[in-house]
Amino acid sequence: MEPFKKLTSIVAPIDRVNVDTDAIIPKQFLKRIERSGFGQFLFYEWRFDENEEPKPEFALNQPRYQGANILLARANFGCGSSREHAPWALKDFGFNVIIAPSFADIFYNNSFKNGVLLIKLSEEQVDDLFKRVQAKEGYALTVDLEEQTITDNEGLSISFEVDPYRRECLLKGLDDIGITLAYDEKIKEYEQKVPAYYSVK
Repeated sequence: MEPFKKLTSIVAPIDRVNVDTDAIIPKQFLKRIERSGFGQFLFYEWRFDENEEPKPEFALNQPRYQGANILLARANFGCGSSREHAPWALKDFGFNVIIAPSFADIFYNNSFKNGVLLIKLSEEQVDDLFKRVQAKEGYALTVDLEEQTITDNEGLSISFEVDPYRRECLLKGLDDIGITLAYDEKIKEYEQKVPAYYSVK
């Protein structure tokens, strides 16, 4: 997992509450066994019509939001099933940060484990950001995880809270496997002390 410290990017809006994981990555695309390749199916039924043509009215199909790495969303983002494919798809599409008033718990945990920073702001702050995004094409934010701030070029500055453990994992680029490997020497030390008959053949 790549370390995350600071990101400046244009912002793409998904102005809907209760966006569930089946909307994020529909169930028919869950057949892949690796984590990559899911981005092309992100919000598939919202992005494409019955002829698989892009719907021009959907934000992620509009030229002004192309290349966005920050997603602005509404309350209860990521609700529904617990599929880990949802953060895989968002990450694979290019989103490294998602800002919303609230997130579903399992989606919240899965996202951090896959290197996606989720930021909870108040409804009022999110409303203000939606207005800023809609008012200015190419509106960009800088998210600084070390300082725990969100800023723009127009004087906006917002502080955000994040769990210290999750923050440290993102800053160092550590997923569950990486955390375990950080104790590699201690694991080897312990294994050398364990009697041979306990060893796995």
